[in-house]
Parts: sequence; C-alpha cells; structure tokens
Amino acid sequence: MTATAVARQKRGGRTAVGEAHRLLPRPLLVIILVVLGAMILIPTGYIVLASLNTDLGVAEGQFWPSTFSVDSYREIWTTANLATGLGNSLIVCALTAAASALLGTVTAYVLVRYTFTGRLTILRALVGLQSIPGTLMLLPVFVLFSSAGNYLGLTVVGTRWGLFLAYLTFALPFSTWVMVTYLRGLPRELEEAGRMDGASTLRILFGIIVPLSLPGIVVSGIFAFLLGWNDVLFASVLTQPETQTAAVALSTFAATQEGGALPVYSQVMAAALVTAAPVVLLYLIFQRYLVGGLTAGGVK
Repeated sequence: MTATAVARQKRGGRTAVGEAHRLLPRPLLVIILVVLGAMILIPTGYIVLASLNTDLGVAEGQFWPSTFSVDSYREIWTTANLATGLGNSLIVCALTAAASALLGTVTAYVLVRYTFTGRLTILRALVGLQSIPGTLMLLPVFVLFSSAGNYLGLTVVGTRWGLFLAYLTFALPFSTWVMVTYLRGLPRELEEAGRMDGASTLRILFGIIVPLSLPGIVVSGIFAFLLGWNDVLFASVLTQPETQTAAVALSTFAATQEGGALPVYSQVMAAALVTAAPVVLLYLIFQRYLVGGLTAGGVK
C-alpha cells in the first residue's frame, strides 16, 4: 500500500475511536467493553476448562476441574473422526479462498476499470445475491449436481470438488464486491504510469493492482474460507463419510453422544476447540491485513 493510503487508514482508525469517545462517556464505554468481553471470555473459558476435565466431571456440572487431564484431546482423533474432517475442510476451504480471491480480483478489476453494457446490472446483481438464503439453494444445488452425474457421467455429490464448486458459487459474489469497493479507492495514475512504460493489462493487474490490493484480497479470501469452514448444511448433503468436513464430523459426533449413558462432554468441548483453532490462527496471522482491508474501502 502507498504511504498516503496507510496514513488515511490510521486517520480513519483514530477518527472512529474519537467518535466512540464522543458518543459515549468513558465510564459507560468501559462498562460496555467489559460486558462484551465477559460475554465472550466466560463461555470460552468454560469450554477450555471442560475440555481439560473428565467426562464425569463435566456431567456433574463442575466448572473448575477437580483433576486436569488432556485425555480428551487424545481420544477425539479416534472417537470423532476429526482428522479426516479437518483434512477435508482445509483442502476445500483453502481452494475456495484462493479461487474466490483470484477470480474476485480479476472480475472486480474489469467492473471497476472498464465501462460496458450491463456493468451496473452485474454490480446490482452481486448485491442482490447476498440476500438469498443458502437454505433456499440447497435443493436446486443438489438436483443440479445429481443431474450432472447422470447426464455428464461425472460424480459430483460426495466429492471434495463438488463441495468446492458449491462454496465457490456463494463466496465469489461477496469476494467480488469486496474487491470492487477496494479497487475504487486505488488511483488510476498508477496504471497509467505502467501503460506508459509498456506494461500489458495482465502485467498491470498482477504487478501493480494485486500487490496494492493485498489487504482486500486477504479479506475476501478469509471470508470465503470461513464460509466453507462454518458450513454444516451443504456439507451434510454433498459429502459422504470419506469427504465430510470438520463441521459435519463435529456435529455428528455431538449428536451421537447425546443419547449415551455418559455423554462425552469433555471430548465434545475438546473437538470444538481443535476445530476452531485453525480459524483463530488464521486471524492472528492476517490480522493487520484484515483491519486494513475492511477499513480501506470506507476511508477516502
């Protein structure tokens, strides 16, 4: 990013903080932050403590474990089939994030920098697609994929690439709109300078636009990753035991333990934490890009 853009983002962040202080008195602002923090930290702390407790201790309602144990973290790899689910989720979601970020950037560049018939219709359609609930698309997507298997001789339902296509369909409009908002803030003079030096359109796109748009690309990719990682509905219908994702494996494991004589609550908590760990790690790695990508489009 250019120094001007970075300065604008910093000014925007300081302005937002200043607005918050002007709207709310400091004592009230502190109380709100403490309440919001408690709403997040208390349940998270209970899950961590429960995962380090025994199944019997959690069933008895112990908040603080009488004995700390990591047995649940060892057992979930066999009882919950979590390894297969995590592997499938990482493959499918990583491909979805990469494809949606790349295609969204290219599509947004065309929509922002070129004028053609139907351009505004496409932009409006991108916004309209975000309002369609995913549950309404489940049956059409399943019928379409099943028909592709019958007419084209392809196996789509039950495969990783079929789930990848489904996630990409829903992630691409959002990624494109994020990049449209971001690219509108980039100065055209940089591209004009590249053209004067004899650079082609592809060279300008991947040599100038992509490096400057890295925060926006990371944002669109992470949101696409989370869309697939958190999904249970489509993954439950479009996969089989060998291709099920971590969310489906966790949901199935929790459901099968509810009717047991001693539900393995500790293992369920441990499996939930292990499933959430990649998302937290992803956020920690790309935190600075997330902040820049989310604010750059709204700061002029």
